[in-house]
Amino acid sequence: MKKEEFLNLKYRPSSKDLVCLFRVEPAKGVSMKEAVENIALESSTGTWTEVKSEKKYVEKLAAKVFSIKGKMVKIAYPEGLFEKGNAPNILSSIAGNIFGMKVVNNLRLEDVHIPKDLLNSFHGPQFGVPGIRKMLGVKSRPLVGTIVKPKLGLRTLDHAKVAYEAWRGGCDLVKDDENLSSQKFNEFEDRLSRTLEMARKAEEETGEKKAYLVNVTAETGEMMKRAQLVEDFGGRFVMIDIVTAGFAALQTLREANFKLAIHAHRAMHAAFTRDKKHGINMMVLADLARLIGVDTLHIGTVVGKLEGSLEEVSEIEEEIEKKHVKAAHLRLNQDWGKIKPTLAVSSGGLHPGHIPYLMKHLGKDLVIQMGGGIHGHPNGTRAGATAARQAVDAVLKNKTLKEYSKTHEELAEALKIWKVTRV
Repeated sequence: MKKEEFLNLKYRPSSKDLVCLFRVEPAKGVSMKEAVENIALESSTGTWTEVKSEKKYVEKLAAKVFSIKGKMVKIAYPEGLFEKGNAPNILSSIAGNIFGMKVVNNLRLEDVHIPKDLLNSFHGPQFGVPGIRKMLGVKSRPLVGTIVKPKLGLRTLDHAKVAYEAWRGGCDLVKDDENLSSQKFNEFEDRLSRTLEMARKAEEETGEKKAYLVNVTAETGEMMKRAQLVEDFGGRFVMIDIVTAGFAALQTLREANFKLAIHAHRAMHAAFTRDKKHGINMMVLADLARLIGVDTLHIGTVVGKLEGSLEEVSEIEEEIEKKHVKAAHLRLNQDWGKIKPTLAVSSGGLHPGHIPYLMKHLGKDLVIQMGGGIHGHPNGTRAGATAARQAVDAVLKNKTLKEYSKTHEELAEALKIWKVTRV
């Protein structure tokens, strides 16, 4: 096919087309028309020159550029281009060679619309938002979580004790940090056993259900062994660094027969999602994470230490939690059909003083996860966790944190350090 055959502004996508929204900046001396034609051919059936091996029947699989509005470009891909149930295959097409092409100065994949048949070839979350709430017996409030700190270096017994203090103080979830694996100072199996023991102790003492999100990220075979240990030891959750482990590893974990919820950490995502001109929008990673089947996913904080505007973070939350998503400037419509919702997680530089802002703007279907904002409490981890729960309770009772702290010492001490930063 000739390059110009990949551009058809009169084309209207069918219900079986996968549609991508790109932001395109052509290279100097290259027209938008030439740039988008090259993007479409390179990500579907074409190559840089006409080839004699092409057959007529291949034409029906060619991608079609059907909309150009300024720098925003929509391309439709026939469903037949993709192997069903194969997330890496989809990414290799729509986010493969195109980012290194000389015809573009900058290229960003903003969003993707997944057609019904392709959508239904994936598992989606095993539990989803309702399942996680049922698992932990929390009906309507945000879940409160923490990360064991320091990030690395704690020996196993101290790690388990920190987790216990957090659960005892009121945390629902305690997770490993993204770079804790099975180092000599804190080996996986011993950490799993001892920390789950502390979770059970905290459950008995508080009457609340607790979950330990243990990091199973490793070479895929080893990851599966670790997930099996979690199930054998009675755990409820596993955690995986979905970008560094890869979407193939995530699919392997999800499609195994484990009765375990999956917590997705997005470590390394900003290496290619942060640049607003080039790379991939976090929205696309969120789409894939929900499609494959994670139960909880980091989305950003707005007010914490990590980059991300309120609009961006809110839209990612909608993408993973709503059944129907409407098209907007940088978004495509999506009907998630049978795919369950993924619970959003805000984590990174948070403390109790942020909770009113988060609940106001991101709602109750949220995990509010605080590391230093719990363990940095002047009276220790247990008091920090209690302060976090008190902040949630204050919002649910329509009271300001300042007002509520007058009769809640742990919250009062937390606010002396961190204050209410956004309301």
